[in-house]
Amino acid sequence: MNEWTPVIAAFLCNWCSYAGADLAGTGRQQYPPYMRIIRVPCSGRVNPIFIIKALIDGADGVMVSGCHPGDCHYLAGNMYARRRFAVLKKLLSSAGIDPDRVHFTWVSASEGARFAEVARGVANAVKALGPNRIAGGDSQ
Repeated sequence: MNEWTPVIAAFLCNWCSYAGADLAGTGRQQYPPYMRIIRVPCSGRVNPIFIIKALIDGADGVMVSGCHPGDCHYLAGNMYARRRFAVLKKLLSSAGIDPDRVHFTWVSASEGARFAEVARGVANAVKALGPNRIAGGDSQ
């Protein structure tokens, strides 16, 4: 029998986290191949609706990663994102969606090994939750 593997949507800041993921790849740091990377200009540009839509459309988990505090190329976009996602987690919880399906992290361009470690941690957390039952009519 095939082992279930989650689908994880990863919204990565172009300037730091995406470059960190690239460095992880070129440095042969292993991270889950079922993580679907979506490059965004800034983590602050990730609308919470994108996260909800990803979960509804079948993602078992979502990771949003941006520049470290104080290093945002758009000054404070990552801080706006952090505040927005704290509220989103409360909304998900009240809507009956496990907020642990959504992860927010900081990874810089020089942290390829850290990106791989964070990605594996997110994957393990999502695997522990099991398949997303709200996705695309799977709730029945």
